[in-house]
Amino acid sequence: MKKQKNNNATRYIVRGALIAAIYATLSYVSAPLQFLFFQFRISEALCILPIFIPEAVPGLFIGCIVANYLSGCVVWDILFGSLATLIGAIGARLLSKLPKKLMFLSTLPTVFSNAIIVPFVIMYAYGSSDSYMFLFITVLVGELVTATVMGTLLYYQMDKYNLNFNL
Repeated sequence: MKKQKNNNATRYIVRGALIAAIYATLSYVSAPLQFLFFQFRISEALCILPIFIPEAVPGLFIGCIVANYLSGCVVWDILFGSLATLIGAIGARLLSKLPKKLMFLSTLPTVFSNAIIVPFVIMYAYGSSDSYMFLFITVLVGELVTATVMGTLLYYQMDKYNLNFNL
């Protein structure tokens, strides 16, 4: 029985670490898209993963910290940007029991946590003179494309091929 618990703990840590690494890598690869008029962080599509496995929650949070740190973000962006991802991941996990046809709704905590928090980071940590509402809308659009559209497509592909991490 003890060996089974150790295997489960190891599996949890490894899966979380893999998700963190994939998130950070996708963020790095898509970096040129993150600083345009609309921020498209392709790694946000992974915020659908908590509906499959709980270890995606800390994995996404750590992956965002790593991505923001390696991108040279200021400490407030590392802290609050990662917190927005954590809130979204927890929200997705809480919505994991939705019917399949409504699974896209599990992306909305990510969309709104980022749309609410990130404009403050852009304004106060980076000194942007844009209005909060303008930044809210641009972040919202970017998150709707990456987290909702791409995340929902990822969900349906994983579901189609039964890639639900039950290893």
